[in-house]
Amino acid sequence: MPNAPDERPACRLALTEDGPLLLDGPVEVALDDGTTARSDRFVVAVCLCRRSRTYPWCDTSHRRRSRS
Repeated sequence: MPNAPDERPACRLALTEDGPLLLDGPVEVALDDGTTARSDRFVVAVCLCRRSRTYPWCDTSHRRRSRS
């Protein structure tokens, strides 16, 4: 049936103010260059500011930038 509800559980994500996107893991992220990054952690922090040295995963680099 084309419009049947999906049987898989919904993916949970949390938007944080001035921080990363938190997702219930495991997570695969498709990157701009065509590669895939995977994390098997139970909660994954995905970098939204692109300052992370471990991009696409957040390393809290966004905290080091002072606000004007």
